Amino acid sequence: MNTKQVFYIRTIAREGSITAAAKALYISQPALSQTLRQIETELGVQLFDREAQPMRPTYAGEKYLEYADTVLAANDRLERQMQEIREENGGRLRLGISVQRAMQILPEAMPWFVMQFPNVSIDLTEAGSARLDEMVDQGRVDLALAALESTSPRIDYTLIERETIGILAGSGSELAARFPDGSALTIADVRGDSFVSLRHGHSIRVVQDALFRRYGVEPKILLETDSLEVAKRVTLGCGACMLCSDIYVDDAVRRNGSFFPLRDYVNNRHFYACRRKNDRLPRYADAFVQIVTRVLQEKKQYG
Repeated sequence: MNTKQVFYIRTIAREGSITAAAKALYISQPALSQTLRQIETELGVQLFDREAQPMRPTYAGEKYLEYADTVLAANDRLERQMQEIREENGGRLRLGISVQRAMQILPEAMPWFVMQFPNVSIDLTEAGSARLDEMVDQGRVDLALAALESTSPRIDYTLIERETIGILAGSGSELAARFPDGSALTIADVRGDSFVSLRHGHSIRVVQDALFRRYGVEPKILLETDSLEVAKRVTLGCGACMLCSDIYVDDAVRRNGSFFPLRDYVNNRHFYACRRKNDRLPRYADAFVQIVTRVLQEKKQYG
């Protein structure tokens, strides 16, 4: 079936004769008769009883018309979807983000996005920030929200939020006992405390390992995990230390620990929206970035 043939057959059935149908379709009667014969030859059945006045569909014709309605309805749906995509009101956004940032952002950003773009689906990939720029570069995601350095010449970076890197220390740690909360420290100030570490693939792990090497620090690693939330809870619960961004300092940290910004580290890893350079993304991708930026600004402003 093609939609033109389907429309012809439906018109013949509605008008009751080839002559009337040809007139309604603004084509010649011989041309419509030839088209009908070609369709019937291809199908190997007659679709109309030509002896009846008006012409009526045969049993095969009735079945054809049943499926014809399905084909035309599907074609209408397809055309609407194509129009939405052309107008950038519908489609799919392949989004990369870390698990922790997804937990922090998506529950608040998604309702606004869905309200504005109900016909856009999010294809979510969760990965450590250190891997996300590579996924953008390889075209595996359209847009990544990641904490990293804006260094790749093949990627466009839009700054969403600046981050301060520091040491999170549980209230039972030596570090928290020795220094007031908020004091600017170095990794060298961590002495007998155990460390909780994120695994390779997270941007903070890159920073942590570089600082350990710079100061020759070899702390006892209490736990390695892929989950920043697990790392935070273990750190607070065990009186340990970990390296993290200030954006993860929440009420639980304030009640059960301290945060010490690093005084000897200039952070170049901030939270960016990343897309491949020269790739034109639909307007809903830009809208998503704007919504996320607004959500984070409001969280910082109102807590």
